[in-house]
Formats: sequence, structure tokens, C-alpha cells
Amino acid sequence: MYKQILVPLDGSALAEEALVHARYLAERFGSKIILLRVLVSPYAIAAPDLILAGYDAADENFAQVAQEYLQGVAADLQAAGFQAVVRTCEGPVAEAIIDHASEIGVDMIVMSTHGRGGLSRWVYGSVADRVLQAAPCPVLLVRAE
Repeated sequence: MYKQILVPLDGSALAEEALVHARYLAERFGSKIILLRVLVSPYAIAAPDLILAGYDAADENFAQVAQEYLQGVAADLQAAGFQAVVRTCEGPVAEAIIDHASEIGVDMIVMSTHGRGGLSRWVYGSVADRVLQAAPCPVLLVRAE
């Protein structure tokens, strides 16, 4: 039923809370877990929807660190007997998750909410809300605490 489960991670402990649920589903259905990191240039943090053309040396280092992080998470999953692969992509986070899910045909997205509220939610919006509204498959949102 769920052959491929996409788990977007941003390197935070809150995002990793989704892994518990992804592991549970993968164990029950024999699913492959696809770990995704959307690369957003550190220079674009002040404007989250900004995509910078090309990478400079700092961006390349950021991409390498992100890849190493995902490979570490995947190695832990593989050591526990799960199929896990890593992917990275660039772009506005919600749109990149949705596009990647569509491109590879995942059966479910499992992701954490970061629980932003007030001004922070207004400024940054909710990636989880945008993914939930436009995803091509079911989405399991895990409330991170």
C-alpha cells in the first residue's frame, strides 16, 4: 500500500520526530523510506522563498553537510533493517517537497510540524500546511513537541 514514504528533514530534532512514524509504517508495509533535504541557501534565510542562482563555496559546503547528515540518518535506518535512500533538492521548501513527491511517485509523506505560531507563522507561513494542501498523496503530520 505504501511502497515509498517520503520524510522531509531539515536537520532538527523536531523534524526527526517524524522518523518514528515513518519507521512504524515502513515496518508494517515493507516500505522504502526516502529522506529528503530541501537545500535553502543560508543567505536566503531572511527571505525563505528566495532561490539563489548557483552556489558559492559556502553553499557547496552547506550542501555537503546536508548530504552527510542524511547519509547518517539513512545508515541508522539501514542498520535497523529498513530500506532508506537520500535525496536533496533546491527551492522553496513546501513546493520542493510537493514537486519531489510528484516526480518520484511517493505513496505517503510523513513530516513534522514545527509548531510556529503568531508572528513567526505569519512571516514564514507553514510548510506543513502548504504540503498538506497540495501534496499528490496522503500526508501524515506529526506534531513536534
